[in-house]
Order: sequence, then structure tokens, then C-alpha cells
Amino acid sequence: IDDLAEIDYSLSSLPAVFQPFIDLDLKGTVFPAGNYIGSPYVVAPFSVTDQSDSMLLLAFSEYYFQTSSFAYYTAGAFNMTIAEEVIFCSTRSGFLYFFLFFCPAISQVAKYSVTPYPVMLKLMATEIPVISLEQDSFTVEIQGSMEVLAVLPDSTTQSLFTMNVAANSSISLNIFDQKLMGSLCLNR
Repeated sequence: IDDLAEIDYSLSSLPAVFQPFIDLDLKGTVFPAGNYIGSPYVVAPFSVTDQSDSMLLLAFSEYYFQTSSFAYYTAGAFNMTIAEEVIFCSTRSGFLYFFLFFCPAISQVAKYSVTPYPVMLKLMATEIPVISLEQDSFTVEIQGSMEVLAVLPDSTTQSLFTMNVAANSSISLNIFDQKLMGSLCLNR
């Protein structure tokens, strides 16, 4: 798939050949690149409603998304550092300003900062993200942590604070004007 993940796919049953179509059931398991390890998930069979008017029908199960999430989590894809060039904090009137970010707790940290320093954010998933398929959308639950670090003049870093984050989002996909469009809703 990319530098972080590979896919192993095989037939899960013999192809069924009918006059108007061929039915191929493939089992696709995603795993970290170069590290084929067994999946911690169990494949659950599912059925697809008859779509005889379609030329091609693809269906993906939760298993595919679960193994994808596991592979990318294991490979460290959900861990990132947003460097000081992107975000800069400064102390002005007792407030800490991020030109990119957010959080009322950050202004409390600024009260204790005398000198403005560039900052870095370290974001990391602390658990495997959970992806659940629903009727017209899918839900992604991710648990992680965010550490804010001050970059000192000697290029070392000092941790300012760490925050745990739990996010639950729903994503709906629709086709408009022959384009696949998505809408994202932050549930909590």
C-alpha cells in the first residue's frame, strides 16, 4: 500500500460464476510493511445486498479497516511532531498565543512563562484506533496524548504540559457530480 503497510489478499471461497456476473470473495488483511504478523481480529462474514444493475461492486468489511488501523498504529503512523517552524508561542498580557492551536489550558501555562519560546507539539495515539461501520457512515475512535514542548535556545526541549485526548468522529461518504465527497463530524 505504502512504506508503512502492506496487504495480503486471498480468495476466501471459490469464485461463483453466473451468467451476468462473477462473485469473488477476497479476504484482505493489512499488516505493517515488512512485518507480517497475525491479525488480532477475527474475520466476520458479511453479505452485500444484490446490486444487479451495477457494473462493479466493491464492499469492505470492518475487518479490513481494523487491520489497517492496527498496521498503521504498529508502524507509528499516528505519532507526529509538529515542529517549531509551524507553531510559535509568545507571552503577551499573560496569554500564550498559538498561531495554529487552541485550548484554554494553554493560557494558564503562559502565566508561568517569562520568555517566549518556539514550541513543538508531539501527538501520539495511545491505543489502536477503532473503526466501526454503520449504515451510512463509519465512526473512528482514537485515544492519544499531546505533549507541548518549549524549544530552548540551546535546541533542547522542555516539556510544558501533556494532555490526554479522546476523539470520536463520524465520517459519511457520498457521491456528488461523479465525485466522492466526505463529511466529518466530531461527535466528542
